Amino acid sequence: MKKYLPDWFISGLFLMIFTAWLKPGIGMDLQPIHLGLIIDIGVVLIFFFYGLKLDPARLKAGMSNWRMHAAVQLTTFLVFPLLVLPFYPLIKGTNLEVFWMGMFFLAALPSTVSSSVVMVSIAGGNIPGAIFNASISGIIGIVATPFWVGLFLTGQQAGFDFSHVLIQLFTQIIVPVVAGLMLHKYFVYWINRHLPKLATFDKTIILLIVYESFSRSFLSGIFTSVSWVALSVLLLAVILLFFFVLKFTGWLAHKMKFSREDRITLQFAGTKKSLVHGSVFSSVLFSGISGAGIFLLPIMIYHSFQLFYISVMARKMSKEI
Repeated sequence: MKKYLPDWFISGLFLMIFTAWLKPGIGMDLQPIHLGLIIDIGVVLIFFFYGLKLDPARLKAGMSNWRMHAAVQLTTFLVFPLLVLPFYPLIKGTNLEVFWMGMFFLAALPSTVSSSVVMVSIAGGNIPGAIFNASISGIIGIVATPFWVGLFLTGQQAGFDFSHVLIQLFTQIIVPVVAGLMLHKYFVYWINRHLPKLATFDKTIILLIVYESFSRSFLSGIFTSVSWVALSVLLLAVILLFFFVLKFTGWLAHKMKFSREDRITLQFAGTKKSLVHGSVFSSVLFSGISGAGIFLLPIMIYHSFQLFYISVMARKMSKEI
């Protein structure tokens, strides 16, 4: 079980934040390295490898349990955003608006892939259903996440060019995923042999994105106006959002009369949010925005908490089998 919990990665996230605070801007002035170019290439490769990992035959075979799939995807891309959306009028135009944007960005993200499947497997859930939903969630998120976030960025950020963002999304995310999907049958054995290395590569690029995002925030001085009270409220809001959706998915599974296996998959896949997608999407959607570090805070908190709590749930459920 421990090998699936990326303790080094969680520690690395905090190390990147500390490094950005201590020495911001490394590679951002193109010296001694071109950090932005490395990140751009890394994002393309992450989604190319993601496409390579998608098995079209498995996706097609997993479509039969449509009630559970619909419940998971509607929770991920509709229920989550609608839970955060009503708070926007209350804080619009205040210093807390940037925190709301981070929460809404979190709510609009797709589900995780590997950790969802691993936890569902440990708990005795519907593994094929988890694989299908994790895979299709990433594909839907390519469109859904920018759509939701773009509704507010266009109005909030002066000079925000959504057409430029669409071009980046197409060239850095959509094209690599499609290319990987088309080449899947030729590289399926290679990709399966190198999954651990690819996971390490993904996390390394994420750490670089986190460093760059927080560097921009520290260089602009945006964190000087953020109080510990505001950060504490953000932490509480993230945890409350997690538990609300966890309870909602449990209630929904009961109302839809799901089996134990399908209920576990709905709760685990439906509550998860992907830090991988959050990091790479932020590098595109929030490129050049000084508050990008704050936008990433909610998903970083959520990612750490969901790994801890869902792993505890999975262990407990495994004893019930």
